[in-house]
Amino acid sequence: MRSSWGRFAGTDEERLSDLIEALNDPTVDAILCSRGGYGLQRIIDRVPAITKPIIGFSDITALHQLSAISNQFSVHGIMCKHIATLPEDSDPIVSLRKLLAGEALEYRWAAHPLNNPGHACAPVVGGNLSVLYGLQATPWGLQQSAFRIQFPILLIEDIGERHYHIDRMMRNLRMSGVLAHLSGLVVGQFSDCEDDPLMQQSVYETIKEVVADYDYPVLFNAPIGHVAHNLPLWLNRHATIQSNTESILLQDGLLV
Repeated sequence: MRSSWGRFAGTDEERLSDLIEALNDPTVDAILCSRGGYGLQRIIDRVPAITKPIIGFSDITALHQLSAISNQFSVHGIMCKHIATLPEDSDPIVSLRKLLAGEALEYRWAAHPLNNPGHACAPVVGGNLSVLYGLQATPWGLQQSAFRIQFPILLIEDIGERHYHIDRMMRNLRMSGVLAHLSGLVVGQFSDCEDDPLMQQSVYETIKEVVADYDYPVLFNAPIGHVAHNLPLWLNRHATIQSNTESILLQDGLLV
């Protein structure tokens, strides 16, 4: 339906009904979300177990967390809004086609100076840091998926957050034990998150400081997040990451 209700695409009941209908429809293989924004926090406690892949990012992170708890793969990637505006031969669209066709994914980018070198192979969980923070201490929080999956790789990204908010959220993940139960950390794009001079370090340096006590690999500046070059990634499914002279992320593939 093409409905609207304030800043939402319909009332809570309408949006919940549409989602449940898509989950229950046997002719639907996957659910491609239209866009993120805000709204799932209002209905996530009424969404049943996820039974098919959800494709999206940003606010869709709430559904990715429910997917992890439901033992269902999902996709952190572009949505209808982006598919309609990006060139057909752009990396995000080409990579999404490969992913949905069952092909292996391989992403390589320049090693960031803050990277922590190492190698890890584990399921990937996570998504938008603000949404993950808002789900903490609930049945859909990272502590549920991170402890249940047993040492996953955590992906985080965000947009428009104040520097000290990011510090607060990261320290919540540390104090709740989430960061101690990881095999690795992939830090995507923190778009429009300006460095605060009073914090006396960059946003990435703040994240690095919070995970400094852990010896797992940390890869910064991953091409994932609220940017045009937002590459898709399976969540709740194994990936291999490696940080040395370059940053490498593979899914359904082996490092050479």
